[in-house]
Amino acid sequence: MAKKEKELKTETASENTVEEEVKDEAAEETNQELAALQKENEELKNKLLRQMAEFDNFKKRTSKEKDELYGYAKADCVEAVLGVLDNFERALQTDCADETFKQGVEMIFNQFSEALKKLGVEEIPAQGETFDPQVHNAVNQVEDENFGENTVCQVFQKGYKIGDRVIRHSMVVVANP
Repeated sequence: MAKKEKELKTETASENTVEEEVKDEAAEETNQELAALQKENEELKNKLLRQMAEFDNFKKRTSKEKDELYGYAKADCVEAVLGVLDNFERALQTDCADETFKQGVEMIFNQFSEALKKLGVEEIPAQGETFDPQVHNAVNQVEDENFGENTVCQVFQKGYKIGDRVIRHSMVVVANP
């Protein structure tokens, strides 16, 4: 009987060893799967962060492009109506027998000028200023002792700008270039 007990203990021990080996293999496979899942999770997190950053950059870029496009569209519209403003100024400079008519034209001119100011349109100072090729367009040069060097002595057409963007350069005559 002792022999049978020994055999039974040996069989039980070998079964326990086999069970432990199976458990160890299962645990090792589980650990490998866990490590693979953790690695995949980390990769997906990084991919998500990159896509979120790309989307944020996209939103900023499109917002900036939208603002620039609005500025160009506003400048194009204002440029199209500057000729009308010039004609109103010329109309105000002419002699008129009907004073009420002239006052009406003056009121329209003032209203038009105020509307442009609300849009951020500013007249470029020219008369008596130093010539600046960034904002002035010299159409003639003269020698005149009454003016300093590179001074704008006559303005043929007023220039306008919105902020730093020149819509139309001033057409000027420059004295003593």
